[in-house]
Amino acid sequence: MRAVVFKGKNEVAFTDLPDPKPGPGDVVVEVKASGICHTDYEVLKDNYGTGAFPVVPGHEYAGVVVEVGSDVDTVSVGDRVAVDPNFECGSCRACQRDWAHLCETLGAYGVTTHGGFADLSLVRASNVHPVGDMSFSQAALAEPMGCVLNGVDAVHAPWMDEALIFGAGPMGLLMGLALRAEGVSQITFCDISDDRLELAASFDFDVVASGSASLKQWQHRADLSVEATGVPAVAAGLTSFIANGGKGLYFGVCPSDAKIDIAPFEIFRRQLTLAGSHSLNHNIPRSLEVIAGLGAHADKVVSHRLPLQNISQFLATSPPNNSLKVQWLRDK
Repeated sequence: MRAVVFKGKNEVAFTDLPDPKPGPGDVVVEVKASGICHTDYEVLKDNYGTGAFPVVPGHEYAGVVVEVGSDVDTVSVGDRVAVDPNFECGSCRACQRDWAHLCETLGAYGVTTHGGFADLSLVRASNVHPVGDMSFSQAALAEPMGCVLNGVDAVHAPWMDEALIFGAGPMGLLMGLALRAEGVSQITFCDISDDRLELAASFDFDVVASGSASLKQWQHRADLSVEATGVPAVAAGLTSFIANGGKGLYFGVCPSDAKIDIAPFEIFRRQLTLAGSHSLNHNIPRSLEVIAGLGAHADKVVSHRLPLQNISQFLATSPPNNSLKVQWLRDK
């Protein structure tokens, strides 16, 4: 089978691998769509997970079951499915609290073992979920939407009216759509890119340019302020935009060695709540329900649908400027 392989740190190859065969509890998925995530670049740099080279990247994917293990009775050949990439130990303190995404030895397809940038993927039967007649491109958004919903669960409250999201990239836009589905009535995006602000406006979100006079009007105003850029300078200023009693979410992936200053007196005096969120927590079925409700809006989050070899080239360099979600799409 064809596959993109991270052979070692900063080493990408487009090559052939043997077809996988299912063991007990496994299924083989013919991958139909698989998306690039910022995490893939961190895996390549050996900055994420356990550095399990060589590894096939890709943890945002969907496809068709083409083979099942001898004891699998929950999934059948021909089923159209999305993959939940995470697998946990089941026994550590986090797992005992049903926080699989915080497992001390968390593994993931595309991170610690072969994932979705290959023709075929070997997956536990318990990690696939039916997608019905949803397009594979939309189904491959289930993992990023699951991450978004985990973030929403960390901070959302029914009294929230206004949210300010820094970063109108694909994850920021999915965050805005999820918050809208939760009933947040006014959602505003801030970005340095006019093109991304224009795109956010096409989703009927309000927009404000970074560094503009209009942004100053958001000082101490947002019930919820979300950092979705991964830029430490943006993260450092997040509390400035949170209303008294409001909440802030660190959702973007800042460099692991970045540090910012936060005034504890401000957190105390203004009774602010700051939270982070990591990955998804086995919420793919809920994620698929939310995506189904978005209709065509979900498709607009994907800016590029490309052959697998092009994905290899982008992972070896970088995605196109101002791209949103970039996917390998084999079939509709």
